[in-house]
Amino acid sequence: MNALNNYIAEYIEYCEYRKRLDSKTLKAYKIDLKQFEDFCTDLSDCFAKSVVDDFITNLHKQYKPKTVRRKIASLKAFFHHMEYRELLNENPFAKLDIRFREAKLLPKTVPFHSIQAFLSTLYAQKELAESKYQLRCCIRDIAVIELLFATGMRISELCSLKPSDMDFENNNILIYGKGAKERIIQLGNQEVISALILYQETIKTDIKVCGYFL
Repeated sequence: MNALNNYIAEYIEYCEYRKRLDSKTLKAYKIDLKQFEDFCTDLSDCFAKSVVDDFITNLHKQYKPKTVRRKIASLKAFFHHMEYRELLNENPFAKLDIRFREAKLLPKTVPFHSIQAFLSTLYAQKELAESKYQLRCCIRDIAVIELLFATGMRISELCSLKPSDMDFENNNILIYGKGAKERIIQLGNQEVISALILYQETIKTDIKVCGYFL
């Protein structure tokens, strides 16, 4: 067992028992650090800045930016631990430029036909409701889903809606977003408006007490 292997084993033990990291994180650390160990052909020079720089370049050739970022973070944490224990004269990351641009991926969207099928199922369940309670739940679910798909608002924003935020005269909704920022969304779809009005008329007593969506 070489010196680097000993250092890695000691660091993993430190992470497990002192930092109390979970098993998945420990497994990722082991994989990432073993990869660095295998890359170092000359173990006596594995802490050199040039070796670490070459290793990072090699990572970029093999993996996507997100994976590269994680592997660099694992190695950086290991070297920080080595520096803390005074096992390094100089941390190679101290003068190493590891910044890189990570491509921004657009969020995945739900296909329109899936939305239609989902809403059709909800409306069918409403027609088949066998009790007043089931009917109320179906009306609420339809209003929630119609509003989410029509506006793109966050779940947290929907949950914080109040009756006073709903303006059916002008078909507007006042939304409180992140950072206490307010914005007004115009409702242009009559089916959405009808679903919200039906919901409000059906559960208006509870809405006054508990907020808009129960």
